[in-house]
Amino acid sequence: MAKLEDIAKLAEVSPTTVSRVINNYGSLSEKTKSKVFAAMKELNYQPNSLARSLKGKSAKIIGVIFPGVSNPFFGQMVETIENQLFTKGYRIILCNAGNNKEKERAYLRMLIANQVDGIIAGSHNLEIEEYQQVGLPIISFDRYLSENIPIVSSDNYQGGKTAAEILLESGSKNVQIISGANRPNSPTNKRLEGFRKTIEEHDLEFGLTEIKFDASPNIKGMKIKEVLSNNQVDGVFCTDDLTSLLVVQQAKSLGLKIPEDLRLIGYDGTKFIQEFHPELATIEQPIEDIVTLMIDLLLKRIKDPKCQLKQNYVLPVKAIAGETSRRISK
Repeated sequence: MAKLEDIAKLAEVSPTTVSRVINNYGSLSEKTKSKVFAAMKELNYQPNSLARSLKGKSAKIIGVIFPGVSNPFFGQMVETIENQLFTKGYRIILCNAGNNKEKERAYLRMLIANQVDGIIAGSHNLEIEEYQQVGLPIISFDRYLSENIPIVSSDNYQGGKTAAEILLESGSKNVQIISGANRPNSPTNKRLEGFRKTIEEHDLEFGLTEIKFDASPNIKGMKIKEVLSNNQVDGVFCTDDLTSLLVVQQAKSLGLKIPEDLRLIGYDGTKFIQEFHPELATIEQPIEDIVTLMIDLLLKRIKDPKCQLKQNYVLPVKAIAGETSRRISK
């Protein structure tokens, strides 16, 4: 079994430097980091600091990597993950990766170094190859990482389809979809596919506006105002609820009444939205069920790393009626 000194010798650095790289401590050049990680890969070295400190016992810790918890959807999901894992005797290390590749990479290396039992990954910054090299049980939320890493998601296609049907039934003819940047290998792209097919089946066209997930509310608001000002839009589907609230705000500033002039439906249906904005029509993702399934699959992989699991697990969504999508009789 390779030791720290073996990595140092192959990478032509000191054992102290290897330790600093593994623990992401101090200022080191990317060249040095690359040499150390290449040596670790070549010697199949897996740091095991937590496991050593626990004398070979399971750490009972799960790494959770998400964009952040300020968004009500991810906040509710992380809270649910922590609650469910706690009842099973596990603790979590929460990693808010934001929209930062280096941050996500540093967190991923930290989780490897501390030999967590497994990882739930829901961020979209790193290349697929980096997750394939982790060597730990991983379950993905709404993102393709590898053929061997199961993906759990809501039925994004049906969600987009249902949103389109609701807008059409409300009488909308000139519709827009406002989404985050559609990323490669992301199941969330199917929301757009379901929406597009349904609209086109009714011989109608639609506009698409992509706004980065991490854009500030002011920037998002400006782009939304531009869409509502320059198009005779009478129906909008937002692929997250917070963007829907910005549409309400900008429509009001333009003198547009909802639902009289503009029908609107969002996506996610968190507790926050349903409790504080019950007027908003939305597509609800079953967060509790998604988390239950992710944890169940992850614990199976932890118990038996070679157990056979499906690549995709899709849970049903539900339309939540709201005043913003009500049909207006004319």
